[in-house]
Amino acid sequence: MRLWITLAALITLVGCSSTPQAEAPKAEAPKKSVVPETFKVKFTTSKGDIVIETNRTWSPHGVDRFHELLTMDYFKDARFFRVVPKFIAQFGVNADPKVHRKWRQYFIPDDARVLDNTRGTVSFAQNGPNSRATEIFINLKNNKELDKTSFVPFAKVVEGMDVVDKLYSGYGDVGLKIDVKKVEDRSNEYLIERFPELDYITKTEILP
Repeated sequence: MRLWITLAALITLVGCSSTPQAEAPKAEAPKKSVVPETFKVKFTTSKGDIVIETNRTWSPHGVDRFHELLTMDYFKDARFFRVVPKFIAQFGVNADPKVHRKWRQYFIPDDARVLDNTRGTVSFAQNGPNSRATEIFINLKNNKELDKTSFVPFAKVVEGMDVVDKLYSGYGDVGLKIDVKKVEDRSNEYLIERFPELDYITKTEILP
């Protein structure tokens, strides 16, 4: 795994952080469904509801992947495994490690950045060009430094930012108590046993 040196460098794909871009898997995800140009999603979490609004003009590949994951209930029981106050809240490792290992290979192409990484915006984690897969973070403040490193917001929180601010952060950043390799290899099998206070997603719903 790469060294976790700076906050910006830490927002990487847990499952891909040791994979050079030249060796990136060539697998293609299953055929996608038709994606609306804009839609809202309600995340029911252990702390309350969060509503996220997407817009394909902000990041078409990012929104398409997000919709794809939602339609397969990918985020159910997923933990907010990395919550750093005044920085980010990260999730997107499937509860089943076998599912995560499969989907972390399905990279999507980069999009040009339209929105800045301001408080409440939502971006995919990445590990270099064309390496976005499943992991997502919510900006807890205006993270201007992330605008310089190709993190592309595809959505924004429109309701429940107070809930996001309350997500459990007592275990500190990954690399301290939480072992990122074990998150990658075992996901909830590891996280629930060792870090029971982590908040999690119980349900997602694409709103009409």
